[in-house]
Amino acid sequence: MSRIAFYAPMKPPTHPIPSGDRAIARALLKALGSQAELASELRIYDGKGDADTQAALISVAKIEAQKLIEQGHKQGWKVWFTYHNYYKSPDLIGPIVSKTMGIPYILLEATRAKKRLDGPWAKFAYLAEWACDQADVILYFTQQDRQALEAYRAQDQQIIHLPPFLAETETASFREKPKNNTILSVGMMRKGAKAKSYALIAQALNALKTNGWRLIIIGDGPARTEIEAMFAPFDERVTFLGQLDKSAIAEHYANAAVFLWPGVDEAFGMAYLEAQAVGLPIVAQDRPGLCDVIAPLIKLSAVGQVADMAHDVDQLLNDAEYWQTRSQAGLEYVRQNHLLGAARKNLMTVLNPLIGSRP
Repeated sequence: MSRIAFYAPMKPPTHPIPSGDRAIARALLKALGSQAELASELRIYDGKGDADTQAALISVAKIEAQKLIEQGHKQGWKVWFTYHNYYKSPDLIGPIVSKTMGIPYILLEATRAKKRLDGPWAKFAYLAEWACDQADVILYFTQQDRQALEAYRAQDQQIIHLPPFLAETETASFREKPKNNTILSVGMMRKGAKAKSYALIAQALNALKTNGWRLIIIGDGPARTEIEAMFAPFDERVTFLGQLDKSAIAEHYANAAVFLWPGVDEAFGMAYLEAQAVGLPIVAQDRPGLCDVIAPLIKLSAVGQVADMAHDVDQLLNDAEYWQTRSQAGLEYVRQNHLLGAARKNLMTVLNPLIGSRP
């Protein structure tokens, strides 16, 4: 019998398209272990702010919730745990099931957005806020998230930090600088923040002083044509590999010399943890959220200073001692703070008292 009902309304761990959300959902299920089960695969998401879409999803979710209440009693659920709740993807199920069953309701990465209570996502935004208000515990990944959660904390609600983590138990112990000058970028190809990061990468390449570099880009999406055009002036020095599976991406992490991703409007970015875990030095900008997943010893470039990013890439490609220092800093940081063992310990510290107190 399962004691923890797990749900990810934004993107379930079974979703076919890779993303950071899916990776985190899968990692969480792994960390929660045999006590947890995926309660529902129902995806709740409205990317356009369409009232009819929201109304239809609310109706479907009500039916799903009633079905899950019966399932929860049979399975013996003691806690409901939802990953990711925000105005485009509110948890429409967890608050109903947990309240009806009389079990604790836990949220992780719940974003408060009061400004969305007016406008095309108003209904979903209200329900996302309501879900936050119902939670007994809200876990957060970044200090930036904590500010709003604390400001609008419900009475007696616990707000607890959970460092982002990989679904791995160990990292490499040491890595030597590769002889190639390969730069790697990994990111979905969407308009908005992702496209802005790609544009900054193209600007940084123009400012490089190192000869013989090449850039490998992994990722795909609706803005691919637009993004490919940004790199057309670099001809064969830039290679687009499209969407790859986890093992193929890991191979590129292991062979590249630099991981370059500016991080425009990233919540934090799992790719930074994946790169550091294999000793691949990171070049990124000093943006909110990134400080929660990048080793403090790693220098981040100032926002707006593309020349700083280019200089950092040049130094990593040409200074073996500097490269080694950065590589080891990332390895040690992930090993100590962002692996499965630490995450499981942190989660069970929160959940065991709740599970143990339930008959």
